[in-house]
Amino acid sequence: MAQRRTEALSRARIIETAVELLDADGERGLTFRALTERLATGPGAIYWHVANKGELLDAATGAVVSAALRAGRAEPAGSPQDEVRAVALGLFDAIEGHPWLALQLSAQLSRGPSGSVTPKIFESFGRHVRDLGVPKGSWFTATSALVHYVLGAAGQNAANARVVHPGAGRGEFLDAVSTAWEALDAEEYPFARAVADEMRDHDDREQFLAGVDLILTGIGTVHAVE
Repeated sequence: MAQRRTEALSRARIIETAVELLDADGERGLTFRALTERLATGPGAIYWHVANKGELLDAATGAVVSAALRAGRAEPAGSPQDEVRAVALGLFDAIEGHPWLALQLSAQLSRGPSGSVTPKIFESFGRHVRDLGVPKGSWFTATSALVHYVLGAAGQNAANARVVHPGAGRGEFLDAVSTAWEALDAEEYPFARAVADEMRDHDDREQFLAGVDLILTGIGTVHAVE
C-alpha cells in the first residue's frame, strides 16, 4: 500500500494527471484543487513536487513534447528528410491531440527559450538539418524555418479543428468556409475564389507534410543538398 501511495504522489504521476486535466478542460481546468481531488491527496504533497501552476504547465508541456519527439524516432532511421518528416508529424499529432499544447508551446518558446522544451525541439530538427549537409553557418536559419512552420501550422490546424459550428463536423465546416470564399468578389479575391474548392477537399496531414517538403526542397536548393 505504501509503495502504491508513493507512486501516486510522484512528480511523474502529478504531471500525468495535470495532462489529463488539461486535455479535458484546458488551462482553466488545471487547478491544485482538481489535482488533489483526482489524486486523493492534500495540496502539501503536490507542492512538495511543483511550486506553482506555472511550473506545472511547463512540466506538462515538456512531458508531452518529449513523448512526441520519442514517437518521431520510433521508426527505423531513414534519410535525413524522412527523419525531419517523422519529427514534424510527431509534433503535429501531439498538438492535434492536446488542444492546450499550442498556446503553451508558444508561451514557452517566447518566455523561456533557455528552458528544456525549446532546445529539445531545435535539437530534434537541427541534427537532421546538419545531416542534410547544410553548412554550419546556416544550421540555425534552416532549423528555425522548420520549427516555426511546424509549430505554427500544427497550432493553426488544431485551432481550426476547435472552431467548428455546433453540431457540424470538419467536412461541413470546411464546406461552409469554401462556399463563402466562392461567393467573394471575383475582382478583389481572385486567388481565394480559385482555391476555395481545394480547401474544401484537402487533407490536413497531407497539406502539413507538403509544407514540410517545400521547406526541405528550399533548403536543398539553396545549399545544393544531395
